[in-house]
Amino acid sequence: MSSSYRLAGIDVHKSVLAVVVSELSEQGEFTFQRRKFGVLDSDLKALSQWFQELEVREAVMESTAQYWRPVWRALEAQCALHLAQAQSNRAPRGRKGDFRDAERLVRRHVAGELILSFVPDPRQRLWRTITRTKYQLSRDRVRLQNQLEAHLEDAHLKLGACVSDLLGVSSLRILSAIAKGEKDPTVLALLGEENLKATAEQLADGLQAVSTLSPLHRQILRLFLERVELIDRQLQTLHQQIAHALHEYQQAVTRLAAIPGLGIDSAQQIIAEIGPGAAKFDSAEQLASWVGVCPGREESAEVSKSNRSPKGNRMMRRVLSQAANAAVRSKGSIFQLHYRRLVSRLGHNKAIWAIAHRLCRIAWILLHRGVDYIEHGAERNAAALRRRTTRQLRELRALGYQILPPATQCA
Repeated sequence: MSSSYRLAGIDVHKSVLAVVVSELSEQGEFTFQRRKFGVLDSDLKALSQWFQELEVREAVMESTAQYWRPVWRALEAQCALHLAQAQSNRAPRGRKGDFRDAERLVRRHVAGELILSFVPDPRQRLWRTITRTKYQLSRDRVRLQNQLEAHLEDAHLKLGACVSDLLGVSSLRILSAIAKGEKDPTVLALLGEENLKATAEQLADGLQAVSTLSPLHRQILRLFLERVELIDRQLQTLHQQIAHALHEYQQAVTRLAAIPGLGIDSAQQIIAEIGPGAAKFDSAEQLASWVGVCPGREESAEVSKSNRSPKGNRMMRRVLSQAANAAVRSKGSIFQLHYRRLVSRLGHNKAIWAIAHRLCRIAWILLHRGVDYIEHGAERNAAALRRRTTRQLRELRALGYQILPPATQCA
């Protein structure tokens, strides 16, 4: 690094930025200029102006929360930025300080000792915001469903025992009528669809307590239903927004959705996390390592103490795990065959994690190479069949069985 090349280190906090700008002397020693900035818009403009005056070409920052986002957005157009994981910049106990942390960022970045996070471009960051918000709303809806069921149990309304989905069409119609003041369980039972698992008589029996339901219970139920309606409306809005945002990459979404276990929603989440072409990852192995679905290694004295998977992108790990559980139930798919070979030896959890690893590698191939998914599960692999037959014959002979050639058996 020449003396004209200046590198900045930024220790990001909620209300203050500790910034150092380094310059390497001819003797190989760092000299630092130190300044503190606020985090308001005027402060970030002052930071950008200071970097322009010093001709800073590269900056590395550390933040344990999301406070780095405004700083990144303010500086990404004028210099190369890196986001370091806080764990890789830990200080010895008793030697931690804001400026010291920023200086350590610079030294370790030059030495290649930092673990840098993948920060996508602004458009992909917006995709992530939409898909992650949609996922959080889905979790809120499930949480709300559990709270609603607890409220109905408190009112001795056994609707949850008579329907498979408490927030389904029939249930919402019945609950809406209860909230509006309906007290006849027979009338409420007639609001259910014909394909309910419970008969009209069973449904009316489970709603007998509605005649003595207190006004307070009805009011709380009305509040629950308003929240459900709001969440459903917001989910629909986000669904339309992500579909519009990824309209340009419709073919990539379709390719991923064709994989057993995945669907349109899962494909959109994957593209939001790794990009429509997975261009930041040079290989499927690199993507699997970043996601954290590959075996880890904790080695000491040439002995591996643990093969536990490393921590990676939590959203991708969740999507792939859910997709793997769905893929192994897809009849005739290669994932179901692969799972059956693994589950007896590894158990369910490890076998599912192996399927998630396989899904991750396939997703990289489809996106990076732009090819379509072809299902080979129903086809017989001749080489694999020969290997399996040879292995089974060897095991039978080891047990003392005499295996005759097919011609001899026929004779």
